[in-house]
Amino acid sequence: MTLPAHAARHCWHGAINPLHATVYFSPDLGKEFAALGITDPHAVNLASRSAAMGAVGAGAVTSTFYNYRHDLVARHLPAVWDTAGPQQVLDARLRAADATLRRLLGAETIGSPEVAEAAELAMRASEACTRHARTLYSAHADLPVPEEPHLKLWHATTLLREHRGDGHLVALLVMGLDPVEALISHTATGQGMTPKYLKAIRGWDQSDLDAATERLRERRVLDAGGRLTAEGTAQREALEEETDRLDAAPYEHLGEAGLARLAEIGGGLTMKAFKAGAFPRDLLGKA
Repeated sequence: MTLPAHAARHCWHGAINPLHATVYFSPDLGKEFAALGITDPHAVNLASRSAAMGAVGAGAVTSTFYNYRHDLVARHLPAVWDTAGPQQVLDARLRAADATLRRLLGAETIGSPEVAEAAELAMRASEACTRHARTLYSAHADLPVPEEPHLKLWHATTLLREHRGDGHLVALLVMGLDPVEALISHTATGQGMTPKYLKAIRGWDQSDLDAATERLRERRVLDAGGRLTAEGTAQREALEEETDRLDAAPYEHLGEAGLARLAEIGGGLTMKAFKAGAFPRDLLGKA
């Protein structure tokens, strides 16, 4: 089935990824992990994202996450598993997702038929996801599906988010973008994280960002002012097109009408979450 151009990409960016990502910036996640004895924000982030893979070490996580600085990862993994095991972490993350969605969306929305419909649509799309060479997706696909519709929806967005993300890493390798170059060129589009958060979350320092920026200038991906050149813009679009190709199956399986409905409902939920303060105002952009 041929879908409208970029329809799946727009749904992912506007409805799927933001709903999944609400938990990363939620105070509820910090509270749940603090109760386990995990208080360092980096440890919280790394453990919550990697727990589905089991008690993995730094090497596996740096490889799978692609754009985190390895020494940051090694500072917390595998040591964090001595404080709380993967299943405890997964349970805490799901409790945090529950509290976060209830706080951002409200009880009426959480209990609405639209949320239940979106959950079924997203789960239907995930039926066509594939496991091979998709480490984070495959690990999350082994987890039980929650019964409550809003948590089922969050779980489904997690599956779809990691499926696309795993494929995106393949595309980054093909395009020849190393971890920091990938982040810098994404930021230059205005849709990636600002340098403040590249340093705070991914662990890179200013010298790393400056060196990657210079490499991209030498390859004419960026101009002297750090903006994407015509070549850089074409490279980023080729990267997204390849990611779309690798991630097409779930949305083709869902079909045009189902995809449009998921984008409609999920987009509305995302906007409500944004308005409720789900994300820092300075998270995305070029500044």
